Amino acid sequence: MFIQSFRVESPNVKYSEESIDSIYDYQTTELVHENANGKYEWVVKPKAVRYEFKTERRVPKLGVMLVGWGGNNGSTLMAGVIANREGISWVTKDKVQQANYFGSLTQASTCRIGSFNGEEIHAPFKSLLPMVDPNDIVFGGWDINNMNLADAMARAKVLDIDLQKQLRPYMQGMIPLPGIYDPDFIAANQGERANNVIKGSKKEQVQKIIQDIRDFKSKTKVDQVVVLWTANTERYSDVIVGLNDTKETLFASLERNESEISPSTLYGLACVQENVPFINGSPQNTFVPGLIDLAITKNSIIAGDDFKSGQTKMKSVLVDFLVGAGLKPTSIVSYNHLGNNDGMNLSAPQTFRSKEISKSNVVDDMVASNAILYEPGEHPDHVVVIKYVPYVGDSKRAMDEYTSEIFMGGKNTLVIHNTCEDSLLAAPLILDLVLLAELCTRIQLKKEGEVPPGTPVVNALAKQRAMLENIMRACVGLAPENNMTLEYK
Repeated sequence: MFIQSFRVESPNVKYSEESIDSIYDYQTTELVHENANGKYEWVVKPKAVRYEFKTERRVPKLGVMLVGWGGNNGSTLMAGVIANREGISWVTKDKVQQANYFGSLTQASTCRIGSFNGEEIHAPFKSLLPMVDPNDIVFGGWDINNMNLADAMARAKVLDIDLQKQLRPYMQGMIPLPGIYDPDFIAANQGERANNVIKGSKKEQVQKIIQDIRDFKSKTKVDQVVVLWTANTERYSDVIVGLNDTKETLFASLERNESEISPSTLYGLACVQENVPFINGSPQNTFVPGLIDLAITKNSIIAGDDFKSGQTKMKSVLVDFLVGAGLKPTSIVSYNHLGNNDGMNLSAPQTFRSKEISKSNVVDDMVASNAILYEPGEHPDHVVVIKYVPYVGDSKRAMDEYTSEIFMGGKNTLVIHNTCEDSLLAAPLILDLVLLAELCTRIQLKKEGEVPPGTPVVNALAKQRAMLENIMRACVGLAPENNMTLEYK
């Protein structure tokens, strides 16, 4: 059974006009290495940690500014939101297609709420907490190319022609603001697109971005702004003591106009100073230690290390499944070819290296979780190849071979061919990220004791989704979904 909305009735939850307040006892464990009768042993002690969540119920008018607004992802997301908002349908070779938000966790997935008369009850993910309606978002942003969004949509060749014709009147007046361009950080082949750039020193560029954010907020009358990087993949920045290792050295480097501060880091600096959430959707190391240091000091939200939309998403599901099933992946070979501007930029070795690192690291936490299968320091052979093939456009081809050791020295090989319509997979993720970032600004968390430094990296998709759902359940006083289904036992 499917329900659209619900209210939680519990002594641990209080609803008011302003907020939802919940008291949540987090059941976890504490491990100690104890000497018992002259022998050391590991002892696991269950414990409960009390958290208090306060979620503001008032949903703000949200503005989203995209870095790379005129790119394939930006123009596709813009087109999709307009099509949904206006209820546009269009003719394809198969049928009359209705606009939807398929691929969005917040808009197109559900959560199990409980059972009724022996039947499972599910509700929309977005019904767990008050969230912004994507149709109400006001968009803007920057791009190093001055093409209007209607022409950018046509250049991207992602959407059906009939849909493009209907969207053109809405999008042809949308023109990106000038963006920060530094040819040292992206492929040389991007130079011909760079006709809409911010001049001046790096400090002046940061100040211009800050002013752009303020002007956008003032002009559109939005309550909250979220900025997201969906521009070109940059090469890795060098992290150097005295250059970008602390907030003080990063600001001093900005004053000296140091060349090793990347455009994405400059956008991050501007956003943190304005206390505007900043999300990075590309695999470069935007968040150098100095920027992280500043964000912690300012209590400002920064997040993100590459969109996980196609091959990498499948990898984070499949390797988690294999290792969890007691199989040992020993070789992972991933090949891609694509023909959009992302592929063109990644044809340069220095930008490809950023992507290679991101795609390769995605299995690390899953491998580290099973010392039965892997010796200390052991890791599967993992090779990633990306080639630029203009003809295939945005319809990326991903081919993967997973070889695993199985029972009694046997081997199992999985070969997957995945045709990923790149921007149509990435656009809903962008939507989720900005909606969740905004939601995080309305959630206050109080707990007993200090917050420990460092956060374990979780790449497995199922664990990431479960974490998001269960945090939101905690905000309304619901227990985590553990799939025990003891009510049926």
